[in-house]
Amino acid sequence: MTTDALSINEDKSQTIHIYGPVPSRRLGFSLGIDIIPFKTCSLNCIYCQLGPTTQRTIRRKEYFSPPEILSQIKKKISSGQRIDYITFSGSGEPTLNKALGKLIREIRKITSIPVAVLTNSTLLSRKSVRNDLLDADLVVPSLDAATQEIFVKVSRPHSSLRLEEILEGLRKFRQEFKGSIWLEIMLVKGVNDSPFHIRKIKEAIAKIKPDKIQLNTVIRPPAEEYARPLSLKELEKIKKILGKNCEIIVEFDREAQKSTPENLEGAIISLVQRRPATVADISNSLGKHKNEIIKYLNLLLVEGKIKSVSHKGLKYFEPK
Repeated sequence: MTTDALSINEDKSQTIHIYGPVPSRRLGFSLGIDIIPFKTCSLNCIYCQLGPTTQRTIRRKEYFSPPEILSQIKKKISSGQRIDYITFSGSGEPTLNKALGKLIREIRKITSIPVAVLTNSTLLSRKSVRNDLLDADLVVPSLDAATQEIFVKVSRPHSSLRLEEILEGLRKFRQEFKGSIWLEIMLVKGVNDSPFHIRKIKEAIAKIKPDKIQLNTVIRPPAEEYARPLSLKELEKIKKILGKNCEIIVEFDREAQKSTPENLEGAIISLVQRRPATVADISNSLGKHKNEIIKYLNLLLVEGKIKSVSHKGLKYFEPK
C-alpha cells in the first residue's frame, strides 16, 4: 500500500513521505519520515498498530528517491510548524532503506532540528547499518525479547534472524555511536513479561548500556487481539527491577499545533494510515478544534474511506 491516493498535495502521483508533526509520547512534536513501503519489515510483531506485515524481508535497497524525500522535508520545515524531532519511523523498518545514512546527513545540512531513528534493531548486526545511523542525534532501538524462543513468539521474525546476533549488534552500536540511545521494551501480557524473562532482559541491558530504558505496552489496536497490555502497577514493578534509568512512557499532553494543512481531509487520511488515532490525537497533530475534526471524520466514515475501532474504551480511526 502506498499513500499516492492520499496525498495532501494536488499532485496525486507523488508518494507522501512525511506526516505530522504528530504528538509523540517520547519526542514531543515529531515530523515522521516514512522511507519504506507500507508494512515492509523484518518482523511481524503481534502488537504492531499497523497490522500484520505484508512483506517480511531483510534485504536493503533504495526504495524511494532521496531528492523527493528531502524536498518534502524542506517544505515542511519552512512551514513554521513546531517540530521537536525529525523522526525516521512510519510504515516499516527504516534501516531497510540503503539511503538512510545519506538522508540523515543531508538533513543535518539544512536544519538544526535533531534527527531520531526508531528501529527494531534487527539489522544492527551489519556494520553498514550501524554506520548509516552514526550521524543521527537519537536512536531508539527495540528489545522485546532476551531469548530466541520469546523473540519468535512476540516478533515473528524473518527466518534468518537470530537474537544473539541482534544483541551483539546492539552492543557494538553502543560502542560506536556518540549520540543518545533510548532502548524501548514493548511488553505484552503473558508473552514476554514473566519474571524469568525480565531478568534475562536486564542482563542484556547491562551489556548494551543504553542512556535510557523505556517501558512500553500495547496502547493502540494490535495486529493480534490476544496481544494485551500490562497494567501501570505491573509496569511499575518491572521498572524497579530494571533500574534507575528506566522509565514508563507516559501519554502525550502538550499543547496542540497552531498551523493547519490546506487539505484537512487528506491530512487526516494520511495521518491515520500511519497509525490509528483518536479525535484528540488528530486534533493535537493538525491544530484544529475537535469539533471540526469530528465533522471531517464523520464524512470520511460515511464515504467509507476510514473506519473506527474500539480499544480499551477509546475510539480510534484507521484506514478502511
